[in-house]
Amino acid sequence: MELKILEQYILGGIIATWLGFALIYFLGVKKNKSDEDLDFHKQTSELVQTRLQNDGATDIIIVGAGVAGAALAYSLGKDGRRILVIERDLGLQDRIVGELLQPGGYMKLIELGLEDCVENIDAQKVFGYALFMDGKSTKLAYPLEKFTRDVSGRSFHNGRFVQQMREKAATVPNVRLEQGTVTSLIEEKGSVKGVRYKTRAGQDITANAPLTIVCDGCFSNLRRGLCKPEVDIPSSFAALLLKNCEAPYPNHGHVILADPSPILCYRISSTEIRCLVDIPGKKIPSVGNGDMALHLKTKVTPQIPPELRCSFIAAVDEESIKTMANRSMPAAPQPTPGAILLGDSFNMRHPLTGGGMTVALSDVVIVRDLLRPLEDMNDSFALFDSFYTLRKPVASTINTLAGALYKVFSVSPDQARTELRQACFDYLSLGGMFSNGPIALLSGLNPKPSSLVLHFFSVAIFGIGRLLLPFPSPQRTWLGVRLILDASGIIFPILKSEGAAQMVLSSPNPAYYKSPFLH
Repeated sequence: MELKILEQYILGGIIATWLGFALIYFLGVKKNKSDEDLDFHKQTSELVQTRLQNDGATDIIIVGAGVAGAALAYSLGKDGRRILVIERDLGLQDRIVGELLQPGGYMKLIELGLEDCVENIDAQKVFGYALFMDGKSTKLAYPLEKFTRDVSGRSFHNGRFVQQMREKAATVPNVRLEQGTVTSLIEEKGSVKGVRYKTRAGQDITANAPLTIVCDGCFSNLRRGLCKPEVDIPSSFAALLLKNCEAPYPNHGHVILADPSPILCYRISSTEIRCLVDIPGKKIPSVGNGDMALHLKTKVTPQIPPELRCSFIAAVDEESIKTMANRSMPAAPQPTPGAILLGDSFNMRHPLTGGGMTVALSDVVIVRDLLRPLEDMNDSFALFDSFYTLRKPVASTINTLAGALYKVFSVSPDQARTELRQACFDYLSLGGMFSNGPIALLSGLNPKPSSLVLHFFSVAIFGIGRLLLPFPSPQRTWLGVRLILDASGIIFPILKSEGAAQMVLSSPNPAYYKSPFLH
């Protein structure tokens, strides 16, 4: 009996021992297999990370890191694109234009998530314009009543604004900014495959990408192969900084209808007002020999509002006058696979209306939205036609308005043109719908080409009415006919250069132009 019990214990022990060995073996195999799987996944992940870090592939090359280039780099980088930005000079720039962002442009900045770039740079809010002519003035407010957010214009030092945008673009991990000068595009069989550029150290580099976006500004040396540039220089700006003075209308841009052409004044910091004196023609007085200072003191100073006159003279005496040619260039794309133009390298207008940044940011929003669905940037060429069509309402409206207003606001020996200039000032002075419509166009809040044409000819008809009332005479009737002919001679050539049929017949696409900030 006891022997049988002992045999059972021994047999049970043997079985337990074998089961223990089996369990240990099984668990050991599973553990080793699990460890091997973990090691495999870890190695795979490391290999993927190493490939991503070592893979120099770039989805998009952006040439230029100004307003358009920096905004584009940030927005496309946030969408996951690998971006290489090549900028000639990444240092702080001191420019005399690109200092007033219209409300329509500020709304595009919000759409791109870049509205904080106007913070901490002493930017000033702008709520409209004040117009001066022959001792009279009128205030023209932006029609902002329907907007729910803090929408208004902004004015600032351009260099500070651009640096903020560059810094924000640099925070996106897949955006790389390099300082260098792009010398040429790389072309193969009619397609652009990348760029050649010289680094700051003088090293020649070749960079390849399926898409190159050229935003290298008004002096672009790359645009000739991508568009048909017809650059016109109707005038130049002489720029001054007026310090420690108060403008007649706070938080408003000031447009002085001076002789022979307009003067612009607007605050760009809490202590500085930018003054831009337009000088018609390609030849301007020399700054170096004192001719410019003499011109400003004798011809311009008497036309400056009294509140700004002393500061204007002081700025002239400081001899810190800067000049810049005002360029205009209609958009005339020459579609090329692998490359597209943007910003001032593609399209320019007279800076009188401050519309350049609004057009550039609007174009950036359109390009971003068109590229979003694409997995392969090699397919981007198919979208170029859509881009050129979608940009028309905003770009062409602002371009046409800038060119037309500059001609209307400039003094002319032609009596009919003089009547048109006076009619424009009086029409805008009526306020209400007479000023809201044109100001909505100028501000980029209502980019409707048809509205532009309507208001332009309403001014002309208003001018004719002034001539014919209370009693028409043959002389004044003929002057009215000349006025309408003059108005047609101003706007129709501009409409033609902007692509009249496509511009007037197109309407803003709600997906791009309907504001999300309306009540």
